[in-house]
Amino acid sequence: MGALARSEREVPGRPAQAGAGPFGPKQERSRATRQRLLEAAVDCLAAYGWAGSTVSAVAERAGVSRGAAQHHFPTREDLFTAAVEHVAEERSAALRALVPAGPGHRRAAVEGIVDLCTGPLFRAALHLWVAASDEERLRPRVTELEARIGRETHRIAVELLGADESVPGVRETVQGLLDMARGLGLATLLTDDRRRRERVVAEWARILDTTLG
Repeated sequence: MGALARSEREVPGRPAQAGAGPFGPKQERSRATRQRLLEAAVDCLAAYGWAGSTVSAVAERAGVSRGAAQHHFPTREDLFTAAVEHVAEERSAALRALVPAGPGHRRAAVEGIVDLCTGPLFRAALHLWVAASDEERLRPRVTELEARIGRETHRIAVELLGADESVPGVRETVQGLLDMARGLGLATLLTDDRRRRERVVAEWARILDTTLG
C-alpha cells in the first residue's frame, strides 16, 4: 500500500501521540471490522457451506452486529465474493513471500501451490462456486472472480517456477500443475490424503525440472 495521509497534523515541538496510526480511530475501527467480517465469511463458508453461511452467522462469528455487517457489505453476495477475493490475495502474497522464485526451488513452489488448493480458502471458494452454479444472482460475480484469481495464480506459478512460457508446451505444463493441485484439493475434502499428496508433489517437481529445464 502507498503512503497514507496522517489523521492529525504534527505540531512542532510536540511528540506524536502514542499508538497513533495513519487513520483516525473511527477509520481504524471500520477497517478492523471489515477485516474481521471478511475472515469470518471465509471461515463460515469453509465450515458450513453456502446454505449455512448467512450474514447473521458471519456477523456473530466476527463479533459485530448484523447492521454493521450490512453497512460494509449490503448484500450476501457482496460479502462472500469480497471475502474469497480478499483472502486469495493475502494467500498469494504470502506464497510469494515464503517461496523463493526460480528453478532451484521448484519443489517448494509446488508444495506452496498445492497448499493453496488444499486449505480452508479452497474449501470456501468451492462452496461459493457450487452455489453460483445454481444461483443466477451469484453466478456472473463468481465467474468473474474465479477468472481473476485463476489468472493471478497462473502468473504466480510461472514466476515461482522460473518458467518461460514462450517455449511450446510450457504454458500447458504450468496449467496442468494448477489443475492437479485443484484435484488434490477436491480429494482432501473427503479424506486426509496427505501421504499420497506428498508423493504426487515430489513427482510433479521432478516432471517440472525435466520439462522446464
